[in-house]
Amino acid sequence: MTEHTLLLPQLRAEFTHTRTDPQLLLAAGGRAPAASWLRQAAEGRPLWCIDHGLDSCWQNQLLPQRLIGDGDSASPEAWQWAEKLGIPIHRFPPAKDFTDTQLGLQLAEQYVPDSFFLLTGAFGGRFDHAFSTILSAAAAPLSGCLCDEQECLFFLKEQESLFLSLDRLPKAVSLLPLTAQCSGVAIDGVRWPLQNALLQQLQPYAVSNEMLDKHSMKVANATGILGVYLCWNDL
Repeated sequence: MTEHTLLLPQLRAEFTHTRTDPQLLLAAGGRAPAASWLRQAAEGRPLWCIDHGLDSCWQNQLLPQRLIGDGDSASPEAWQWAEKLGIPIHRFPPAKDFTDTQLGLQLAEQYVPDSFFLLTGAFGGRFDHAFSTILSAAAAPLSGCLCDEQECLFFLKEQESLFLSLDRLPKAVSLLPLTAQCSGVAIDGVRWPLQNALLQQLQPYAVSNEMLDKHSMKVANATGILGVYLCWNDL
């Protein structure tokens, strides 16, 4: 069975049936990741900025390959920095159907097909934005995850599994059915394991699980789209 690996500053993720090469880091405009985490995550990966996510790159002098958005939330100084450096800009009007993050995911599919995206700056802020981002990322044709130093959300689609090795134990692990249901769900390495479980989207009970002191866990999903969520801090 082929395994594909993703390295983040706080963990190692090994996927079956999900390709993780090439990898693309997208910096969006939610809660900014810690500077040290962002610099490590950007090493060896192309970096795109989505509107206000540009400010994190500007403040850390990380040069993005592309800038996407309507320019209504990035600071004027950061936008001028990008223009001065000649960074390709995909600018859209503020009055539009899709969010800047949705447009970023669409452009990623267009310019880097078959890539694995890492979307940071996705957490925090308004619930409606978070809701849109999570479902849009889950349903995107590309595989990917939402991540920063405080939270990570991985997406497992049909017949996929994930093995995680962590540098430090999270506060909580939750399994979130992002389609009407997910079947054949299994998790081990946690206080409350599951085997061949059926999870319903409208009754998501598999939340706030706890990892055992082994710093590793495995999750499998047979059908549907399953979110595997880890949280390191009390938010």
